Amino acid sequence: MKRQTAWRIFASEYNDSNVELKGEGEMTPSYVVTPLGAKVNRLFIIGVITDIENVSEGGEFVRAHISDPTGIFTIYSGQYQQEVTDALSNIDVPTFVAVVGKTRTYIPEEGGDLYTSIRPERIVEVNSDIRDQWILETCINTKDRIEAYIEANKMEEPNIRDLRKLGYSTNLAEGLITALKRYENVDLSKYIALIKESLDYLISDREELTDLFEKDKKIIKKEEKAPDKKVDTKTEEKENFEEIENIVLKVIKENEGEEGASWDSVTKKCGKTGLDNDTIEEALTSLMDKGLIYEPFLGTIKTT
Repeated sequence: MKRQTAWRIFASEYNDSNVELKGEGEMTPSYVVTPLGAKVNRLFIIGVITDIENVSEGGEFVRAHISDPTGIFTIYSGQYQQEVTDALSNIDVPTFVAVVGKTRTYIPEEGGDLYTSIRPERIVEVNSDIRDQWILETCINTKDRIEAYIEANKMEEPNIRDLRKLGYSTNLAEGLITALKRYENVDLSKYIALIKESLDYLISDREELTDLFEKDKKIIKKEEKAPDKKVDTKTEEKENFEEIENIVLKVIKENEGEEGASWDSVTKKCGKTGLDNDTIEEALTSLMDKGLIYEPFLGTIKTT
């Protein structure tokens, strides 16, 4: 049987997925179809591993979370992936890791929501340069899916054949047709914003890559109605909060030693910049969720 391609996908797109194509028979693969039309059986992800937990008494079943700039992947590894399970048990938190794995889904009750996770086939520690390269490649891949979605949506009757003529792979063409049928009101601007947010974590050549997405923004603006004031307000609030996060992150970097910086001292120093305690707490929580900071032990903050 042909080995499935490992897709580069951000956590947010993967976690937004609620469509599964079940394979018939043991040798037929199953797929998760994302809102942007990725038809995923296997993934290749890189991020910060933020926690590892034994979820069975004997330690033969492990759950871990891996954070990328857009959200958090959940991975489960058990006795049938013993090599990976053993590797997870020996990884320090936080650490940049690369994971190749298969899609895993769970529906708690009949008719309930579908939850996605990953069953890892391989996990290795990597450095920040490799993580940054993955972010760039995943941004470009996500952009390509956005453009493909727009092209499919323009068709009077979207079909695999015409999408293949435009140069898109059979897998993506099939996924796009499924996504158009199964997802309602996909917010493309959300995924463009996630791309730009991800690029904000990189320290060089960012502007050049950001320009790649201006065309998508213009296309979407033409196809959507003019945004109302509420949308503009939300955008402004998000930009303001990102500035606050940058201030808080800078304070932590300036004050952490080898052991990190105390939570109280960070709060006090951030307060001197004019931020109130609630806003500081919210920013610290957000930075922790994104994997940019962590608590090596209670009451101490350290950057990754």
